[in-house]
Amino acid sequence: MRVLLWLPAFLTFLISLQAAASNTSAQFNSTASISDAVSQVKVQVNKAFLDSRTRLKSSLSSETPTTPHLSQYLKQAKGRTRVAIRNGQVWEESLKRLRQESSLTNVTGSSLNLTLLSWEVGCEAPAPVEKCDMDSPYRTITGDCNNRRKPALGAANRALARWLPAEYQDGLSLPYGWTPGRTRNGFPLPLAREVSNQIAGYLNEDDVLDQNRSLLFMQWGQVVDHDLDFAPNTEMGSSKYSKTQCDEYCIQGGNCFPIMFPPNDPKLETQGKCMPFFRAGFVCPTPPYQSLAREQINALTSFLDASFVYGSEPSLASNLRNLSSPLGLMAVNEEFSDHGLPYLPFVTKKPSPCELINKTAGVPCFLAGDARASEHILLATSHTLFLREHNRLARELKTLNPQWDGEKLHQEARKILGAFMQIITFRDYLPIVLGAEMQKWIPPYQGYNESVDPRISNVFTFAFRFGHLEIPPTVSRLDENYQPWGPEPELPLHTLFFNTWRMVKDGGIDPLVRGLLAKKAKLMSQNKMMTGEVRNKLFQPRHTIHGFDLAAINIQRCRDHGQPGYNSWRGYCHLSQPQTLEELSAVLRNERLARSLLDLYKIPDNIDIWIGAIAEPLVEGGRVGPLLACLLGQQFQRIRDGDRFWWENPGVFTEKQQDSLRKMSFSRLVCDNTHITTVPPNPFQANSYPQDFVNCSAIDTLDLSPWASVEN
Repeated sequence: MRVLLWLPAFLTFLISLQAAASNTSAQFNSTASISDAVSQVKVQVNKAFLDSRTRLKSSLSSETPTTPHLSQYLKQAKGRTRVAIRNGQVWEESLKRLRQESSLTNVTGSSLNLTLLSWEVGCEAPAPVEKCDMDSPYRTITGDCNNRRKPALGAANRALARWLPAEYQDGLSLPYGWTPGRTRNGFPLPLAREVSNQIAGYLNEDDVLDQNRSLLFMQWGQVVDHDLDFAPNTEMGSSKYSKTQCDEYCIQGGNCFPIMFPPNDPKLETQGKCMPFFRAGFVCPTPPYQSLAREQINALTSFLDASFVYGSEPSLASNLRNLSSPLGLMAVNEEFSDHGLPYLPFVTKKPSPCELINKTAGVPCFLAGDARASEHILLATSHTLFLREHNRLARELKTLNPQWDGEKLHQEARKILGAFMQIITFRDYLPIVLGAEMQKWIPPYQGYNESVDPRISNVFTFAFRFGHLEIPPTVSRLDENYQPWGPEPELPLHTLFFNTWRMVKDGGIDPLVRGLLAKKAKLMSQNKMMTGEVRNKLFQPRHTIHGFDLAAINIQRCRDHGQPGYNSWRGYCHLSQPQTLEELSAVLRNERLARSLLDLYKIPDNIDIWIGAIAEPLVEGGRVGPLLACLLGQQFQRIRDGDRFWWENPGVFTEKQQDSLRKMSFSRLVCDNTHITTVPPNPFQANSYPQDFVNCSAIDTLDLSPWASVEN
């Protein structure tokens, strides 16, 4: 009888032992399987990354560069960014493999140790938080240590922020439009190129210029964008899908998401079936793993800090400096000068696609804080001005403070140039972007708030692409009297991609700067959205007729990033969410455009955010519609209020220094760093020579006396 009494307890004990052993075994097997899966995937991904880099280098060495080659060169990841993207690829591939092997349905549950997976992949390795000196008056290069409570907030090589959850076809990474026959909200998505052809394109380039904005207005937007965000492409991730298959055969797979040409597209006869398109680089998810959806990387700091001048990575920042000088200078070109004024140094790695654009001239691409500096000649011109200004500031500060060493001089000049970026953007640029909406979204500064998240949002990387509609079809070069310069004073825009030789061996930057000041930007209108120079000829090398479509790329990129649709963002901004043709016509104030969009998308919910946002009529006095005003306004307010080193934050500069900084202007930047002597007082407005121009002596200079040390 006693045996019967204790038998149930004994059986329970045995069962518990068996369960414990089983759990231990499962945990052991799980650990082993994770380690094994990650090891196999690392081999595969590392090979794909190496093959891709080798293939690009070989292609640029042995061939006339193609449009895909130029695009890939521009979008390749380097340094810590490359490591972070590679780890993100390994994470995602390993997760997929483990799910397949174990038929896991709940990968966020206890069935898979995500912390262990993260450790095995090395997700913490690519961007270590710098050791923070919270008393330092200077920013770190990486953006770390800005926020004292969360030192990594806003730092480079982290995920872009999500203001709304990602929307992927499979909930994890596949974009809508990936699987033929699959729908979104009950309807298939139109081809990105078809949307571009039907909505963004136009034929007649007459009457496209903005009568109230200079070409500088367009160019400043790109400079600001390149200071805030960059998501390089990832690699294929698998040798199964080579870049050749993507480039030449339009085979979708891995991270290849080709932009297919619709029937009757003229490019079908000249470029084959598609434009190759590689998906953006992404990073490992971060604890507590509430979402495992793919999150794209921001390779740059999120702060408006002139990082496009100095870099967002310590090794690059060091390479950009003239460390042999005690003056804190940036390195300059040692082969060529612009009538005595410096150019940016050249990249030293060969081959350089800029050399191949004109093999006779053989001028390489420029080395700068942002890898895209040589993308086109006006961007390279802007970089050149900032390089010269840093060195001018450093030399003047040395005169004021002979006892300062090179590091002090460099950091103080960098700090002033960062303030310049902030002041010009918020005082001169944003008010004429946002117009009557400026005060609503960006009220007067109230001081630093460490609870504000300054990270660049994923959607901002599309919202700020409104500037693509301001690009005119030609670039002008002007002489001292603002008249056409030289035998080729007006050049088609597409001939100026990667075209450094035009600057170095054909006139320097002065004729180009005058063009920025005296020529007009393009005006976005609903029936003339994007010039064919970038809608059909983006990165089109000479002697070819192959070019990319920037509008189609923007639309495909929306899907790649898992962006919610147009109405989701309208809802986020507390704007109406049109459901019918009549309602969309009312929002756009254009029935023809609304009908065209619905013919393609069927319902407003499915309209890709970029095309929907740019289609809206402009707000009063601005150059964006209500949705873009909301998205841009919110982002810039967060950039300002969440930056501990913002120029107006008490303690960053003294009051006297702030008073001096307020007198800075783009026109003064031109006067101090070119041979130009007449400039417009309002350089972002459309200006006519000579009535809207003054002598440089009439433009306020930056008084650096408040930077003189008291010990002098």
